[in-house]
Amino acid sequence: MSIRILYFARLREEMGITQEMVDLPMEACDLKSLRAQLAARGGASAVALAPGKAVRASVNQDIARDDTPVKAGDEIAFFPPVTGG
Repeated sequence: MSIRILYFARLREEMGITQEMVDLPMEACDLKSLRAQLAARGGASAVALAPGKAVRASVNQDIARDDTPVKAGDEIAFFPPVTGG
């Protein structure tokens, strides 16, 4: 299952990439398990996507929660939380 992942702001800087294509196992996957799989790669991914680190996500440009399903062809974006004012 191939998905496109985009990184924004602090995450883009920490990881040194703006986007990547990732192949995942065909089993059911949700956003929380995707993030865990990416962090398990180690290096910059482990730091930027570490559990407990404030990171928001969207799936196909809709704000998503940890239990949001991820399927082949989806576009996932990770970004830091923002506040307005």
